[in-house]
Amino acid sequence: MTELEYLGHSAFAIRDSGKEILIDPFLSDNPKAPASASEVHPDLILVTHAHHDHLGDALELSKRFGCPVLSVSEINDYLEERGAKVIPGNIGGEIELPFCWVKIFPAVHSSSFEDGRYGGAPCSFLVRMGGKTVFHAGDTALFKDLSLVADEADIRAALLPVGGTYTMGLNDAVSAMRLLRARVMVPMHYDTWPSIAVERWALESAARAGEFSVKVLAPGERLVL
Repeated sequence: MTELEYLGHSAFAIRDSGKEILIDPFLSDNPKAPASASEVHPDLILVTHAHHDHLGDALELSKRFGCPVLSVSEINDYLEERGAKVIPGNIGGEIELPFCWVKIFPAVHSSSFEDGRYGGAPCSFLVRMGGKTVFHAGDTALFKDLSLVADEADIRAALLPVGGTYTMGLNDAVSAMRLLRARVMVPMHYDTWPSIAVERWALESAARAGEFSVKVLAPGERLVL
């Protein structure tokens, strides 16, 4: 059974058969992180870009659990210099582990570390685990090449930013779903701060906009795929 848990903001855990993938692990400083965020035990960490609300606790978690991080080269180098374990990768690359397959796609955004160091090109991830495929879009704007992700796989759930301001908003996320041809949209990157607040009725109304369903997860809530 493949299960998705929302950990607030853009952080998710995907689990199957005792294995766990953690994406954008902004946990310890995340005002929306649920209590279950302290119980994660990742076997793999994916980071879409270097901004603090996505890089989050990747370094500490990699060192604590001895698990690798996969991201673009600049983030991999930054983390490896500080003692993390990494898997080499970059946009267009893919990896296969005994419990999952991951391909790195572009995202339209920016990326830098808190000290101003360049974080490389932002990315998104197509993840296959337990026979189910999930797309985590990272902090992207809407762009037409999202349709190329749909050509790669039958996407069960697309995790899309909807808060606007720094990423695409809800209307663009609906357009992204049409490009991705995914079955379920799971909104993310909203309500963490007032600047990215979205009304729940607006999220739920998005389900009437296309041939897909919308699952609004509260932090700590899980979805069986």
